[in-house]
Amino acid sequence: MSLPAAVSPLHLAVLDDEPDITALLANYLQGRGYRVTQLHSGRALMALMSSDAPSLVLLDLGLPGEDGFSIARQLREHWHCGLVIVTGRGDAVDKVVGLEVGADDYVTKPFDLRELLARVKAVLRRIAPDEAAAPAMAPAPAPAAAAAGPQRFAGWSLDSSARRLLDAQGQETVLTTGEFDLLSTFLQHAGRVLSRDFLLEQTRGRSAAPFDRTIDVQVGRLRKKLEADADDPQIIKSVRGAGYILVAPVTKG
Repeated sequence: MSLPAAVSPLHLAVLDDEPDITALLANYLQGRGYRVTQLHSGRALMALMSSDAPSLVLLDLGLPGEDGFSIARQLREHWHCGLVIVTGRGDAVDKVVGLEVGADDYVTKPFDLRELLARVKAVLRRIAPDEAAAPAMAPAPAPAAAAAGPQRFAGWSLDSSARRLLDAQGQETVLTTGEFDLLSTFLQHAGRVLSRDFLLEQTRGRSAAPFDRTIDVQVGRLRKKLEADADDPQIIKSVRGAGYILVAPVTKG
């Protein structure tokens, strides 16, 4: 009996002028079974549409020297694909205009990666229901109430009850109280972009003052302990203008 042909992963395009954001989204979506192309200009997107058109485009409106709404209109006029606007523009007027020019959904930054994935899947189900089931999605995490024991991520293990951080060989890395509280907050909100104000409120119980660098300094110290290369972080990433995000999968028990 012949084996069924392998199903090609759905192709998504991410257009944003910030390489950190396109890389963040590409890494996350590729881990969920999609093929992702990273783009940084409208011209590059149009070239891709003519050569290897994606099933869905994630489009930022704030592109230097380009009109994001005009790009959305071109997509709608010439191609049939899903369109999710992902932007820092949270004004109601911008959202209405975005939807009127043909966007299937409108997501403002900062965003939760899991929510964005759910919105992408919902759009794909509407426009291509047979294809939307193709990606091999990662299994859903167990409910928190059923989980017990340490939290594991990127080869590390954090035992909150004992306040101990262990590496893959079981060696302990000592954390200060501030570093422990910050790491715990990231683990509780893994996959979500966290603003500096939110992190400061969660770890210090206060709001950030103008030019307050407390969280940036604390994140820098934590990266030096967690990352193989603190200058090229792969666990806690920066999202320009939005904050920080822990991108490593977290398991419990």
